[in-house]
Amino acid sequence: MSPTTPRTPTPAEGEPLVRVRDLRVSFRLDRQTVFEAVKGISFDIPANSTVALVGESGSGKSVTALAMLGLLPPENALVDPASRIEYGGTNLLKLRGRALRRLRGADISMIFQEPMTSLNPVYTVGWQLAETLRLHRGLGPRAARARAIELLDEVGIPEPQRRIDTFPSQMSGGQQQRVMIAMAIACEPRLLIADEPTTALDVTIQKQILDLIAALRQRHPMSVLFITHDLAVVGEIADRVVVMRNGEIREQGEARQVFESPQDPYTQALLQCRPSLDRRPVRLPVIDDYLGGRGPQHLEDRDRGVSADDPVILDVRGLGKSFHAREGLFGRREFKAVADVSFRLRRGRTLGVVGESGSGKTTVGLTLMRLHEATAGEALFEGRDILAMSERDFMPYKRRIQIIFQNPYASLNPRFTVGQILTEPLAIHGIGANAQERTDTVFDLLARVGLPEVSFYKYPHEFSGGQRQRIAIARCLTLRPDILICDESVSALDVSVQAQVLNLLADLQDEFGLTYIFISHDLAVVKYISDEVMVMNEGRVVEIADADEIYRHPREPYTQRLLSAIPKGWQPSRAAA
Repeated sequence: MSPTTPRTPTPAEGEPLVRVRDLRVSFRLDRQTVFEAVKGISFDIPANSTVALVGESGSGKSVTALAMLGLLPPENALVDPASRIEYGGTNLLKLRGRALRRLRGADISMIFQEPMTSLNPVYTVGWQLAETLRLHRGLGPRAARARAIELLDEVGIPEPQRRIDTFPSQMSGGQQQRVMIAMAIACEPRLLIADEPTTALDVTIQKQILDLIAALRQRHPMSVLFITHDLAVVGEIADRVVVMRNGEIREQGEARQVFESPQDPYTQALLQCRPSLDRRPVRLPVIDDYLGGRGPQHLEDRDRGVSADDPVILDVRGLGKSFHAREGLFGRREFKAVADVSFRLRRGRTLGVVGESGSGKTTVGLTLMRLHEATAGEALFEGRDILAMSERDFMPYKRRIQIIFQNPYASLNPRFTVGQILTEPLAIHGIGANAQERTDTVFDLLARVGLPEVSFYKYPHEFSGGQRQRIAIARCLTLRPDILICDESVSALDVSVQAQVLNLLADLQDEFGLTYIFISHDLAVVKYISDEVMVMNEGRVVEIADADEIYRHPREPYTQRLLSAIPKGWQPSRAAA
């Protein structure tokens, strides 16, 4: 350690590493409006332990973490002068300038949720790692590079001597997150803050990252503040749990106590909202069920599965899609994103499509929509090959096959009101005799997806993520499709909002007889909603079977590996250990 970067004194034995006391953070929205994001919370982070900060979006989790590192926006963030975040006898909220920069990275480090926006795209990962070591540890260029290679090896990057000179864009999402972790532990911090580090990752990569953080905690004595909305993940790694909602702490305590006997209705709701691998209730519980005093309800299980008597609405045979990239001056390299994919989609049923990133799941959906042109195969919709049709002949089929994209923030036009977004497809396809009839149709659809009529006049930015996804679903329903492709449509949502959207999709399928292709990397969600599951890897179908059968008796090693990576949540064996 460089003499210019002295450590904060280690807390006395038995004393917590960090004390948060009466933390209040507000944001000035305009001259008259102040929004209170964190409302006087207090909790401790013990030394050499993992504390999970749990809650939905907007609960104040990330604001709390950013306050610890002095990363709140100075132009509109207001921290109450009486608030304290004590570390080594110092109130972190009072640190400024050089003292704060000395602390960041050296004593307290942070892994951000989105590695691609956290890593600088114009510098190699080795340069960015070495920068941390030069600034905080005073290492020279050669020593910093050698240490950076050791760190990449420690976090499991293959061939670290070669990969140190690659750019972030040349790495997968999981590898980028590993680089972020390597940067965070470079100076052996006493506190590692992990802000939703696995939310957007495949289940296998998620497990690798969780195992890596746990292993690093054992090798480097440090505490971890793990921020997430997924209690299944929390149950596997946390020693203590702090549950937040609307800027307040609803419950906190040892992990065993919170999971085995939660006291607050909100905690109970979070634990029950996520689909279980054991059963498939007709309706998933939502937050309001518990906060409204109704509590858990016993519901019958929904029948799932396909039979030979179910009519086939879409027969896909030998589907292929290749992309080409330039190689050298005149060369061209072919990349087969999808190769020889075949399946039958039964009317009124749900086909779940699972696999890791790059397995070809989304490409299959986009190719069936003809947003990508297929390079091989056919897709027979009621006997006609929709992939071989002219654009003019395919136009009527665009009404009958719709897609819900993964990101509701990017798939809705920010310049249009919700009314304009929903009436536009009706006008394009000539549905409705006049504008008034189309408006009435839209009001009916808004009611069906659980949005008030006033939503018609608002813009997308005025809605939460879950509400935007409901708008995207309503837009698909305007054309009364036969097939709805759901591309990771609930992956980025809080578990409570996810439950609402899954209930909505199930209700719409019951009411309209919709047929779904449900693409996801979340295997618990896929099991809940699917009748049949297709597993993909590297553009090919690994296996396809009834949902219950494939989860009970997976045949292929790849499928077994996917299923073994599903977070199991709290296990009583952890308490015994």
